[in-house]
Amino acid sequence: MNIVVQKFGGTSVSSRAVREMAIEHIEEAVSAGHQVVVVVSAMGRSGEPYATDTLLSLIPEEDQVSPQDCDLLMSCGETISAVIFGAMLRGRGHEVAVLTGAQAGIRTTSDYGNARIADVDPTRMLKELEQGRVVVVTGFQGVTGDGHITTLGRGGSDTTATALGVALDAEVIDIFTDVEGIMTADPRMVEEAVRLDRVTYSEMCNFAYEGAKVIHPRAVELAMQKNIPIRVRSTYSKDVGTLVTSSAQNLEARPAQDRILTGVTHTPHLAQVKVRSIHKVVGFQPNVFRLMAKEGISLDFFNVTPAEVTFTVPQKLTERVITALDSSEYAVDLVEGVAKVAAVGAGIHGVPGVMARIVEALAEYGIDILQSADSNTTIWCLVRDEDLVKAVRAIHQKFGLHAIGGA
Repeated sequence: MNIVVQKFGGTSVSSRAVREMAIEHIEEAVSAGHQVVVVVSAMGRSGEPYATDTLLSLIPEEDQVSPQDCDLLMSCGETISAVIFGAMLRGRGHEVAVLTGAQAGIRTTSDYGNARIADVDPTRMLKELEQGRVVVVTGFQGVTGDGHITTLGRGGSDTTATALGVALDAEVIDIFTDVEGIMTADPRMVEEAVRLDRVTYSEMCNFAYEGAKVIHPRAVELAMQKNIPIRVRSTYSKDVGTLVTSSAQNLEARPAQDRILTGVTHTPHLAQVKVRSIHKVVGFQPNVFRLMAKEGISLDFFNVTPAEVTFTVPQKLTERVITALDSSEYAVDLVEGVAKVAAVGAGIHGVPGVMARIVEALAEYGIDILQSADSNTTIWCLVRDEDLVKAVRAIHQKFGLHAIGGA
């Protein structure tokens, strides 16, 4: 079966006019001979009537709601969106099947509010497709083995789309949003930023983990398991957007490419925490991490030496961190108002001098690097918040990223 999965986010289904644009993409795929599964998010964003945050705001703080009931409430936005979207498709002459996550065969864990997909049974979807219907599925939701509705956490509709694409062995997964695709940097920071035609799964995961909010990294990882291409596209345009595939496919598509960096992304408003043992206790480091885990605090950008543990957290969590470490055992140095800049590129690995160029670029603008780390595809630098925009622009310019669009 020649199946395409198309996911439309909240801004892509927020009004009738925009939904009509979305439907044009579906009709284009149908005309090309594809069988189409559509995944929809709740309509609009916070403050709009059926957005998830708006639904949650209906419960006053003094009232109590169980995690199960909260997921039931949060799932309503996608259900409303799917029914309305399906009705519009029927009005344009299409046969349609509207399915909840449970009806589409999505089984999850019972981690309410952030459930994981355990498996997908595509039988019902395949039956509907065989009968010539466009299948519209509610994103962001599934069902436990004992029948409780669950939601999948941030980026849940992206995860729904890729999980269905994997289960259906789709030809491609289209993620429609309000941007043209993946950019070399945030265009609000870098006017010269350009859209990328292709990125690897690994690069896309790093973009997503390091602040780019176009697609959730969990969704990319699912598609990568079965090597199903993802296209990040704009609902408002017929442009093909950015193709996310394996590195081998990308190299075949651009044999002359000699791209070191693909783009620069960032995470602002962090705090750097340095912890030392006051009494120079050997092996104190595990206890620091245990204390953070006990408080449910996720750490990032950590570095461990015999004398010190260094990590970053969102700045809003600093008070919790200080409270957890408040004892006569630890000395804590805190630097608030910092940001992580990530230079991402599959071409970094094994190439000498990349870090030297990054350090040089930041030094030219008088930017101090407070901490750094690297992997095969990413180099991270911690800078002060007030230097963030300059840092992103400096690296973007140093590596000539304005010239790689379409590469």
